[in-house]
Amino acid sequence: MQIFTTTNTPAPSESTPIAQPQIIRTADYDYQLPPERIAQTPVEPRDHARMMVLHRQTGELEHKRILDIVDYLKPGDLLVLNDTRVIPARLLGRKETGGQAEVFLLRPQDEGRWEALVRGKNLTTGKKIIIDNDSGPQVTATIEAELEGPKRLVSFDQDLDVVLEDIGQIPLPPYIHQPLQDPERYQTIYGYKEGAVAAPTAGLHFTGELLMDLRSRGIQFAYVTLHVGLGTFQPVKEENALEHKIHSEWMEMTNTTARLINDTRLAGGRIVAIGTTSVRVLETAAKIPLGLKPSDPAPPNLVCGWKTVGAFSGETDLFITPGHHFRATNVMLTNFHLPKSTLLMLVSAFAGQENIKRAYREALTNGYRFFSFGDAMLII
Repeated sequence: MQIFTTTNTPAPSESTPIAQPQIIRTADYDYQLPPERIAQTPVEPRDHARMMVLHRQTGELEHKRILDIVDYLKPGDLLVLNDTRVIPARLLGRKETGGQAEVFLLRPQDEGRWEALVRGKNLTTGKKIIIDNDSGPQVTATIEAELEGPKRLVSFDQDLDVVLEDIGQIPLPPYIHQPLQDPERYQTIYGYKEGAVAAPTAGLHFTGELLMDLRSRGIQFAYVTLHVGLGTFQPVKEENALEHKIHSEWMEMTNTTARLINDTRLAGGRIVAIGTTSVRVLETAAKIPLGLKPSDPAPPNLVCGWKTVGAFSGETDLFITPGHHFRATNVMLTNFHLPKSTLLMLVSAFAGQENIKRAYREALTNGYRFFSFGDAMLII
């Protein structure tokens, strides 16, 4: 089975930046995945999922389990975890005329309004969607404006902060077709800042026992926030991936976390990003000491040696592609990603595309499970 088609791209080196290419062929990040390899249910317990270890400088591959991550980390390393929590963003309802309708919350706007996806016929400005509430009065959503495609600006006649848990459902990715018996299995055990519509899936593998084991070995923890948006499931459609407009997501790195990261780097410790969402926060925050905005290009040779990251709160639209110089990320734990996705391009930028091609081929050969509830890869 063929995985990708481009020629060999060596693994990036922190000391030798790779020039940013002018064209990145989206077709080079496509591969065939049998449907049965898409994990429909999570592994129990969480930390018994499989973990492929990829040594990015040599290309060596090892087959382990998540709980073996303790053998690859050192005292003084810092785990960076995304503490977002998935909201019950899927609201099922009906139109005033009786037809079925759905509101999928994307992000809050001013004055309690939401940007949302709507499903149903003729849901134009002024139309209302009635949502039943078993714990109280029904909720009415009013479409205030039509946005791009199925997106709408929606207002509600009740405070969603109060009623959302009663009227909403936790959304699962479109490739998961089996109902989830325990909704908490699509949440990390440490997530508490509500705002995501999809889980930071690498973090789903951690148990309290594993985190305690890591702490006992001198591994430190730091928390960042990135509210994962629906765009994480959208494939790149442009032939040249650099023409793709990536979805923006709200993120936060506090002063306390930034200082812990900077102190770790100065002391010689490694920054271990748990998931691509944490990578995106780290690499966005690494632009702050350089006086750059998240969307500003950063010259590969521009590095602040004493201050790796700076505090930042706001939207990030950072699109990490091959040629990106990683300033803040030394190690990454990540799941296996969708074909033609921005996340597959991100891990290829970090590990080298030839390494990722080999790793995915090995994963397919050895029965690894893919996507949100699937197995993981530790890239060191």
